[in-house]
Amino acid sequence: MALSLLANVDVLLGFAILILTVFYRFQVPPVLGFLVTGILIGPSGLDILSGGQNVELNAELGVVFLLFTIGVDLSLKELWKMKKAVIGGGILQILVTTFLVIIVCSYLGFSSPTSAFLGFLISLSSTAIVLKVFQERNEVYTPHGKTSLAVLIFQDLAIVPLILITPMLAGSSVNFEGSLSTIFLKGSLIIVVFILSAKFLVPWIFYHVGRTGNKELFLVSVVFICLSTALFTSSIGLSLALGAFLAGIVISGSQYSQQAMGNIVPLRDMFMSFFFVSIGMLLDIQYLLDNLPMLILASIALILIKTIAGVAVTFILGYPLRTTILTGLALSQVGEFSFVLSRLGVEEYSLLTPETYQAFLAVSIITMGVTPFLINASYKPADFFVKKVSGMAYGMQLVHGLYSEPIKEEEHAEPEVNDHLVIVGFGFSGKTVSKVAKTAGIPYIIVESNPETVKQEKQRGEKIYYGDATLEAVLEHAGVKNARVLIIGISDAAATGKIVEIAKQLNPNVCVIAKVRDLQEMKHLNALGADEIIPEEYETTVEIFVRLLEKYLVPREDIEKLVNDVRANGYRMMRKLSINAGIDSEFNIKDGLPGVEIQVLKVGSGSSFDGKTLEDLDFRKNHGVTVLSVRRGSDLIYTPEGNFLLRAKDACILLGKPEDLCRIRRFFENVHG
Repeated sequence: MALSLLANVDVLLGFAILILTVFYRFQVPPVLGFLVTGILIGPSGLDILSGGQNVELNAELGVVFLLFTIGVDLSLKELWKMKKAVIGGGILQILVTTFLVIIVCSYLGFSSPTSAFLGFLISLSSTAIVLKVFQERNEVYTPHGKTSLAVLIFQDLAIVPLILITPMLAGSSVNFEGSLSTIFLKGSLIIVVFILSAKFLVPWIFYHVGRTGNKELFLVSVVFICLSTALFTSSIGLSLALGAFLAGIVISGSQYSQQAMGNIVPLRDMFMSFFFVSIGMLLDIQYLLDNLPMLILASIALILIKTIAGVAVTFILGYPLRTTILTGLALSQVGEFSFVLSRLGVEEYSLLTPETYQAFLAVSIITMGVTPFLINASYKPADFFVKKVSGMAYGMQLVHGLYSEPIKEEEHAEPEVNDHLVIVGFGFSGKTVSKVAKTAGIPYIIVESNPETVKQEKQRGEKIYYGDATLEAVLEHAGVKNARVLIIGISDAAATGKIVEIAKQLNPNVCVIAKVRDLQEMKHLNALGADEIIPEEYETTVEIFVRLLEKYLVPREDIEKLVNDVRANGYRMMRKLSINAGIDSEFNIKDGLPGVEIQVLKVGSGSSFDGKTLEDLDFRKNHGVTVLSVRRGSDLIYTPEGNFLLRAKDACILLGKPEDLCRIRRFFENVHG
């Protein structure tokens, strides 16, 4: 048995490495790589592995650890900040998608429980794939990125109640024994156990384990708590996944949550790979080939249904049309949690027939596979659709979003300002710029696409307007024709380029300052006419090398000259720093003053230096070193005079030869100097 398990795992990992390496070259998400691995080595593929208890056990552990990490990573405070998009958007997305799927499935002849169950499965989207694509595009913090993330977070959490509802759909009542009193008792027992665990047991365990400083012991403790709670909920008729999720929530509220997350993530990733491989092994390739046209049509229909649901929900939240389209398309695939739920419905409650299950697996894998390409291709169609709709009657109402009409009525007149600043996006960058402009007395107007932000900031007295700045009418309303400067502080590269292009058409003389993530975006924006482009990663790098050069005592004027040269040349200097890059002397202690070092030595409480002046000690004559500065507490005395009295715990910054600094060290520490 042990040899069989080892052989299965070895074969599985070997094929996974090969396939994931190929997929990486084509930027295909790892999830699909594991699914293809399962298809390839499974019974309908090369038939190298036939599944069995070993792979099933590893897959179940993957689900347990996945739910556990979601619980640990759950910040109730952060969720509350996004409550409208997470709770409102998440609930609406699941309900609307499920409703549409039930209508279609009922028309196709499925029973009501099966239709509802398929609705639950299809309503969930892939957090792993969507976030990976947005991260690669640097769009996690764009309006469509944040909205998609909020809905995905709710979907991940919704798996727990969906797991509990599944047996009810089957009319099985096995888990609850058909008794409300039993449900109440089980719920009460869980609440009591987890309150006690969160308050006393878990902190007590981690406190004593943490005191040992043993990382292996901490890891074992985390796994023990995760598996113990999962087994506890399973023993009272609930699922293993629910227990793991609740255990994660208990730990998330403690000071040990980050350490627990760091320890468990490698295990989660390993066992989740087994889970996705096991799903791939269940797919019948012959069924896929025999029914390929029908499955492709079903995949297209599923993408359309989920896109419609996503667009409708995002529009209800009040976002502009472009954001709603991009969000709807981003959420148009089936997610990894659907596989978790589908196995429960098939194996334990027979809500799906084998043929329906095969169709679901095939369609899910197809939709997940096309997602990266669909997201990357969605921007031009979204802009084209927005342009077409804007020319229709009531089209601008759709383009601006659900809450645009009252705002437009309130602000029907164009702002009567000239020579002002226009700020697009009121995130961290926008808020910082507005504060500086307000302090300097510069008139400014803000354009923001989040209606909630607009409402809040208006109440605080900001001159902020709601709208999508990629639209010409919105920039005109902000007075860009008469503006001196336009600052674009959003993270959406495609939208930034469009705003630059429109702004320059409306006002060729406006100075456009845009924020970008990396150098690749700079070339495109330069071609469109952006005047100043600030790459975030390079500004961070500039600050790092400034700090580095300061540590090596490079003269401040040389540092500033280098920084100015780097920025003035469009950051080209960052690619090839040379001795001619701006530092004339390349001064540092080792090269400029050979054989000389700087050290910091603290006056010990028993040192003979304690209570004596620098003149009495005469460091230069008696020890061959020079006192540059002295730090006393939080104060720094830069050039202490001869009558300066040293005290215990004073930190002296000394300049001298290494051997002299080594000899004087004992005088700072010992009583007998």
